Amino acid sequence: MADEVKLYAVGGSPFVCRVKIALNLKGIEYENFEENLSNKSADLLKYNPVHKKVPVLVHNGKSISESLVVIEYIDDVWKGVPILPQDPYEKAVARFWAKFIDDKCVPAIFKVFGSNGDEQAIAEACGHLQILENELAVKGNKFFGGDSINLVDIAADFIAYWVGVMEEATEIKFFTNDKFPKLTEWADNFVECQVVKEILPPRQNLVAFFRKMFGKA
Repeated sequence: MADEVKLYAVGGSPFVCRVKIALNLKGIEYENFEENLSNKSADLLKYNPVHKKVPVLVHNGKSISESLVVIEYIDDVWKGVPILPQDPYEKAVARFWAKFIDDKCVPAIFKVFGSNGDEQAIAEACGHLQILENELAVKGNKFFGGDSINLVDIAADFIAYWVGVMEEATEIKFFTNDKFPKLTEWADNFVECQVVKEILPPRQNLVAFFRKMFGKA
């Protein structure tokens, strides 16, 4: 009997895209349910009663929430291309960097655009991005995962794709090749990966969304 896999999603969300990349990497077929977050479905509220957010993966009737948790679940259940390292220490390190991206980088970057490019907000965001830049420089790899993408790369999809989109929408630019040569090269390589490119939302749609969000329309 085939697995029943459902994903409750919003197409433009970087957190949803993380899960879609993981599913794509593993070659898992799933049914996508597009949510309207201003009018959430009964299923979404049933499957994620705590946060009431997407993404939610439902596997054979069992629901899993929070993108990084979902990715680990996918990696545990379906074999094939590994998403987390097999070595316990390397696995812990990957989890550390994924959490750093969620706890530090993503909120700081949103603050830049939400504050209309406040200098202090830009300095804070650049400080966090510099830590990632240094990590790539020390390792000297194409991706955080080495020669192929892993949990950290997927967690950083927001930096690779959404930051440039938001810069275009607001004309606030700080994620540049001059400042972050390794990180911008990594971003280019990441979005060109076939498993990533196939599921990224159309850029022009996102630009229009963020122009409206930040009052630039």
